Amino acid sequence: MNKTSSRLLALLSLLQTHRDWSGEDLAGRLDITSRTVRRDIDRLRDLGYPITTVKGPAGGYRLDAGTRMPPMLFDDGQAVALAVALQTAATGTTVAEDASRALATLRQVMPPRLRHRIDLLRVTAVQPPAADGTSQVDAQVLMELSRVIHAREELRFDYAPGPSTPADAPRRVHPHHLVTWRHRWYLVAWDLHREDWRTFRVDRVRPRTPTGPRFTPRELPGGNVSTFITSRFRGNDGTTTDWPCQGEVILHLPAADVVPFAQDGIVEELGPRHCRLTLGSWSWTGLATAVGRFDADVDVVGPPQLASAFADLAARYSRAARTTGQATGPTP
Repeated sequence: MNKTSSRLLALLSLLQTHRDWSGEDLAGRLDITSRTVRRDIDRLRDLGYPITTVKGPAGGYRLDAGTRMPPMLFDDGQAVALAVALQTAATGTTVAEDASRALATLRQVMPPRLRHRIDLLRVTAVQPPAADGTSQVDAQVLMELSRVIHAREELRFDYAPGPSTPADAPRRVHPHHLVTWRHRWYLVAWDLHREDWRTFRVDRVRPRTPTGPRFTPRELPGGNVSTFITSRFRGNDGTTTDWPCQGEVILHLPAADVVPFAQDGIVEELGPRHCRLTLGSWSWTGLATAVGRFDADVDVVGPPQLASAFADLAARYSRAARTTGQATGPTP
């Protein structure tokens, strides 16, 4: 039984890598027969894992999203990363209490070696002080705004321009993007009443239901959300965002996971697992290094100098990996 349970966990770990696996590949990885793979797949399905059969010449299996949350398996690195994210990523939203409960649940089932590492890690995510008494962003509001943006539905909402100011008449907009700027969430939208582009603080938005009809998105001034946002906010606080090197990448991470560490960068939500990050630095190498700290797959949008910096760093790190332990200099 123990051997079977260990094999099921190993199989589940492979399926969680978000790719299609053929039965032969799984059998080879686990050193079992294809028939045993089929039996183990059926066992995982009985436990609630939505594993679908992939059609094709070789056939295969894929772990899909289900209707409920089944047990999940994390390796050591994923468990530590999740604990760090739970301590920091909820900053500026109303899910901090849920994040704390999730962290406590995760810690309870961790092996002692990982629990000790987490207990030594004390991260305090501090929101920058604001004179206008910035309030937290409701996570449900973020999800609703994200939904209407992707559905391209007209949005009606109540909006209070200031913390002590009564809400204006209901606004009607075509929502375009959710972005963050200096640790605040903003909605970029076309205001139907004013017939112009506007940015709205998300912590002051209260969506109304139902939403309106679908619409065809307009082209954003400046061609992209980064140019639009920096043109709207540059100079408002006496600072500038004109870095000598500025680049744009797609990170394979949720926007909420990137926001706490984006500093002065602009984060644009593209989907549940992707976001666009526009960031600046004093050098292209420094910019590539700053993007690398997110420990995620990266697609470079531009400019070419940033892609070249990634290539230079990749070659440098590859040489470092090959020479590890081969240094001939004096031992410090």
